[in-house]
Amino acid sequence: DWVAPVHPPLPETELAETFAANFQRIGGEFFYCETLLQLGTALRAWLAERLPADQQFYVWEPALQALLTAANVPFEATEVDFKAQAAVGLTSCEALVARTGSLVVAPATASGRRLSIYPDQHIVLARPSQVVAEIGDALRAMQAQYGTQLPSMLSLTTGPSRTADIEKTLVLGAHGPRRLTLFLLEDGA
Repeated sequence: DWVAPVHPPLPETELAETFAANFQRIGGEFFYCETLLQLGTALRAWLAERLPADQQFYVWEPALQALLTAANVPFEATEVDFKAQAAVGLTSCEALVARTGSLVVAPATASGRRLSIYPDQHIVLARPSQVVAEIGDALRAMQAQYGTQLPSMLSLTTGPSRTADIEKTLVLGAHGPRRLTLFLLEDGA
């Protein structure tokens, strides 16, 4: 039977909680914010603790820039000195997959591909309405949104970058960010 689901269906009412649990299980940092004020407070504290003084926090998507400006969170909006100073990048995502704790990231946004891969720390800002049960649900949602003009790349990011290619020693950040953080901002905030 090629049509039947492999896993039992997830309860729709628990998708966000299931996503958060699975995201944290695979090494992601998760913050839930009900309001823009909570987001600003939590993100400023996160940056104060983790952003080196000589490095920058980059945000290139206009909608995210507007949110962070309203939340009083400073950021670098241009690509000036990006390669030399990119410690943290913040992007949006296409979907959050509850079953695997994965993020679906595409270069269709102003952030492109670099901001989610190049900095040592990647932050994603998403909404509960973006949580779907399965990878197939995320792909169907993207097809509904983009039609035949799908982005040139889709990345299913499941936790921080890791590899154990050499002598079976686990290394974080070998092929991308060594830290992955998600701020889930309530819809409507």
